[in-house]
Amino acid sequence: MKHFPIFLAVEGRRIVISGGGEAAVAKLRLLLKTEAKLTVVAADIDAQILTWAREGRLSVLRRPMEAGDALCAALFYAANDDDAEDARVTKLAQADGALTNWVDNLGASEFITPAIVDRDPVTVAIGTEGAAPVLARRIKADLEERLPRALGTLARVGKAFRSAADALPMGRVRRAFWSEYYENAGPKAFDEHGEEGLKPALDALLSKHLTPNDEPGHVTFVGAGPGDPELLTLKARKALHEADVVIHDRLITPEILELARREATIIDAGKEGFGPSTPQGDIDQMLVEHAASGAHVVRLKSGDATVFGRLDEEIDAVTAHGIGYAIVPGITSASAAVASIGQSLTKRGRNTSVRLITGHDVKGYADQDWRALAAPGEVAAIYMGKRAARFIQGRLLMHGADPATPVTLIENASRADQRVEATTLGELEPTMSTAGFSGPVLTLFGLAPRAALATLSELQTEEAV
Repeated sequence: MKHFPIFLAVEGRRIVISGGGEAAVAKLRLLLKTEAKLTVVAADIDAQILTWAREGRLSVLRRPMEAGDALCAALFYAANDDDAEDARVTKLAQADGALTNWVDNLGASEFITPAIVDRDPVTVAIGTEGAAPVLARRIKADLEERLPRALGTLARVGKAFRSAADALPMGRVRRAFWSEYYENAGPKAFDEHGEEGLKPALDALLSKHLTPNDEPGHVTFVGAGPGDPELLTLKARKALHEADVVIHDRLITPEILELARREATIIDAGKEGFGPSTPQGDIDQMLVEHAASGAHVVRLKSGDATVFGRLDEEIDAVTAHGIGYAIVPGITSASAAVASIGQSLTKRGRNTSVRLITGHDVKGYADQDWRALAAPGEVAAIYMGKRAARFIQGRLLMHGADPATPVTLIENASRADQRVEATTLGELEPTMSTAGFSGPVLTLFGLAPRAALATLSELQTEEAV
């Protein structure tokens, strides 16, 4: 991020624009929405700017810019459509201490003006750091359609009511009040009675939420998917947005944690196979303590919470203390991994079932029906199998599996740094060890990448000829 987005207070402060042509007019159409004191400095000034000046909306200096014209200005725009003149006036404004923007010259600007969706006092700013102005306009158009025009009125009336709402305790109770106002009570009152109906609706809503409510905390077990934030379900995103506390495992990506509310407490309760781990008992205790205090807790698990996530243990812990829970399923790593190689987990004529195995807990023959898995056409997705690869390879070969059975290793499935290694059961080790994987690896037994299968088919055809 080269440009840090902020909202600058400009009420009563000077903003100076050097230039009186089309570029200045375009910039002024936006700046006139503010409560700043606008000054235009230019020898030749467009008729529209002069009209605004006669209306008292801005002042003009009909001459070229001079030193001192930007003194005490919060912002300065060089909009002369002349590179030499814009360079000259920018240097003068910087000497006067103003932040400068050279219109259509990103590299020479100290700040940039984003695309804006205006629902005053709600303002949405969209910036691409000059990389894709067309994309910014597209996002702006989409938001203009999505955000109701009444949103600004709801926000303005709500802002005036904030001191009254301070009677509610901070956190979940106050957030629930404002959520109900903006999502339900406010729009309904506005539709039925207009702006005049909003204050009575707020009073009634506040009275309702001030009534003591001993609603207990709640735990939502959320599957975060394999890592790509675009694979999160809508329900998972909503849970993250509403959470007071997020307790996450080691494999949750920073991009997904960014979706949590900024005010939420984020707790890393990571476990690493054969490495540093947060004891399961400690995790259970954290869930109970935070939920018992009235918090909405999201237990964020990689992949799908119901697959090798110790979900039952954590549900037992919270229900033993009378705490309610919900489960939001996610895309498990096996689904993302197999999709990335153009295959499916089941296929007519090949296999009608698939096994999900954890390599972390493999200890001996009794853990799996290795003989059945070694049969031709069988498919298995092996989670957390890096360290157990040689053991799994040995068990399958011992029970008759063909050494030529395809095996695909997918590291960081669905993420930008995903890596795929195609091998065979006979070469699973040393392939796993020599690949140098550092991230989580899912092993697909019985499947090869579709591209590899196509290449193999071509080679077999050539040999036959």
